[in-house]
Amino acid sequence: MTDAPDHIDRLQAQWARELPDLDTRGMEVLGRARRIVLQSRPAIEAVFARHGLDAGEFDVLSTLRRSGPPYALRPTELYRSLMISSGGLTDRLNRLVRAGMITRPPSPGDGRSLLVRLTDKGRAAAEAALREDMGVEAGMLAMLSDAERKALADLLRKLALGMEASQAAQNADG
Repeated sequence: MTDAPDHIDRLQAQWARELPDLDTRGMEVLGRARRIVLQSRPAIEAVFARHGLDAGEFDVLSTLRRSGPPYALRPTELYRSLMISSGGLTDRLNRLVRAGMITRPPSPGDGRSLLVRLTDKGRAAAEAALREDMGVEAGMLAMLSDAERKALADLLRKLALGMEASQAAQNADG
């Protein structure tokens, strides 16, 4: 644990000076979370690039891989899982088909629709990129003890679930 001030501490001090009545406590968590994501992305995206992928393509491949055999999903299942538009998914799928990482066979239950199926090449790329990425991410967290990492993960889960419930309630009301 360190008591050294970080970027967010400096921002809060500036706001306390300029707008002393402003509650900036949300910045302590969300501001830091944003900075952590921004600082971690270049190293993670470099992993994907070494495997011939961008982050969006990796998301598609990893979603298919973790779905289990036969590593195939309907496009609707994919874009709901990825929380993107169907148009955004189509672009990714087209690139992955060209790269030989997925195929688009007809759905056995509905000949009018196409499945998205992981190829052996796509499976190998997803697994290799995931293994390397998990190593990079473990290195980023190396300064935390196992207990600290677990406590942080538990708190972030609580925050994420609370924010999701709040958003669902707002959507239901609105």
